[in-house]
Amino acid sequence: MIQQTTPVSPLGGPAIPAPPPPQPFTLRLVIGLIGILIASLFSGLNDRVSDIALADVRGALNISSDPGSWAIGAYQAAEVAAMMLAPWFAMTFSLRRFAIGVAIGFSLVAAVLPYSPNISVFIALRIVQGIFGGALPPLLMTAALRFLPPGIKLYGLSAYALTATFGPNIATTLAAYWTDVVGWQWVFWQVIPPCLLAASMVSYGIPQDPSRFERFKQMDVVGMLTGSSGIALLVLVLQQGERLDWLSSPLIVVMLLSSVGLLSVFFVNEWSHPLPLFKLQMLKRHNLSHGLLTLGGLMTLVLSGSALPSSYMESVQGFRAVQVGPLSLTIGLPQLLLAPLVATVLNFRWIDSRYILLGGLGLIGVSCYGGSHLTESWARENFYWLQIMQAFGQPMAILPVLMGATGVVQPPEGPFASAMFNTVRGLGSVLGTAVVGEFSSQREQFHSNVLLNHAGSVSALLSQPYDGDGTYLAPLNPEGSAVSTEALSAFSSLVKRQATVLGLSDSYLMIIGVAIALALLTVLLPKRAYPPQSLVKKAD
Repeated sequence: MIQQTTPVSPLGGPAIPAPPPPQPFTLRLVIGLIGILIASLFSGLNDRVSDIALADVRGALNISSDPGSWAIGAYQAAEVAAMMLAPWFAMTFSLRRFAIGVAIGFSLVAAVLPYSPNISVFIALRIVQGIFGGALPPLLMTAALRFLPPGIKLYGLSAYALTATFGPNIATTLAAYWTDVVGWQWVFWQVIPPCLLAASMVSYGIPQDPSRFERFKQMDVVGMLTGSSGIALLVLVLQQGERLDWLSSPLIVVMLLSSVGLLSVFFVNEWSHPLPLFKLQMLKRHNLSHGLLTLGGLMTLVLSGSALPSSYMESVQGFRAVQVGPLSLTIGLPQLLLAPLVATVLNFRWIDSRYILLGGLGLIGVSCYGGSHLTESWARENFYWLQIMQAFGQPMAILPVLMGATGVVQPPEGPFASAMFNTVRGLGSVLGTAVVGEFSSQREQFHSNVLLNHAGSVSALLSQPYDGDGTYLAPLNPEGSAVSTEALSAFSSLVKRQATVLGLSDSYLMIIGVAIALALLTVLLPKRAYPPQSLVKKAD
């Protein structure tokens, strides 16, 4: 008989209380887990939909462009900071109580947001909603690691993967539907019915653990303050950097230096604290380190299936969100079948999950290679075959990462893993958006200069005889005068469109580079991971 002992910290005191006893896997528990999944999905949707519909929201609330961008940045900063803290509070107040409270709070703030009297109140409410919204995805991973039996744990992780593959890819369609058909207020109100339903399902299905208020005696106050503040400032730097011209802005410099200082204190503190937010010693496990690095990189890769096609269709072809939506749905809707299918494949012991991961990266890379041949004549139909490869590649890349990383996590360490994974995922999403956006912008400027320099060096490209038929191949007359203001404007638009196409093409190539780097990391770092149920059978 094995005697259960109380874990101790590196400092000699009690550190991690014994985990709650295993719960029987019943239909009632399944209902509770589905409730957490629903709340987590709509938390991600809220962020993405409000970002896409920002122009309509700003117009309705009479908010100018710059304050509107801070409303998005404040939400994302609060969201990522909350991802870091949520597992600790869920363990302290109990998963059931914390999930219900967060889901209801998220809904209440959504209900009043459209009635904000001014921009200050609006941003303050967005911060509060970001805290509630960011607390929900970590609860899904925490619950999956704790409650799911080995035989279906991968299906639970596939549900978690939906928050990265399904939700963001249906956001464009939802944003267009709310703003064009129903009403802009539903950009915020959309979360209320599902989150209230989720709260009732959690209340019914998730078992009630006793509160652990004794954890406050070992509360990581320094880590909470420095970690959440540092990560929030870093998110704001990434979100506002391009608009404020990065290090040319004193505000960006101050926020960046403050973030670096706070996060440095945070990591030093976490290494020795008896009850940390991040258990950094776990990073010695190769599969966990690989999982965190790869998950962060994958947040950049998934933009090749959403942000880049949308940017092309809107900037070059002049499409609206409602017309771009079908492209994202081509990736999003199949995830309801493909994610469980990939989990089924991974459950076979003879299949090496690393090869599935490499296959997923390969499909995304081939899709990006196809996208790099983008031209101004492309229509929506040209993207569908690229989107289909993305639909298969994204779950094939994300699920093996989750399987390999969580396979080396013991049940008492679930909250630590959840905090690290979700923080990296949230920060990776913001970082990926910033990197792709800045890269595309810089390459667009480069190609614009090259096109203009080339046109200026070849006089026939800028001037031509005017025959009076109303058709202009160039904006200048032979003596150098402008044909008309309209001709100059048309030429400028033509150059901008071509530069945008070339910049997006380069962005696809850049993402291929990220995919290759992740593939090399997969070859070098992780050990082979086996499905959870096979490990149990082997131990028996």
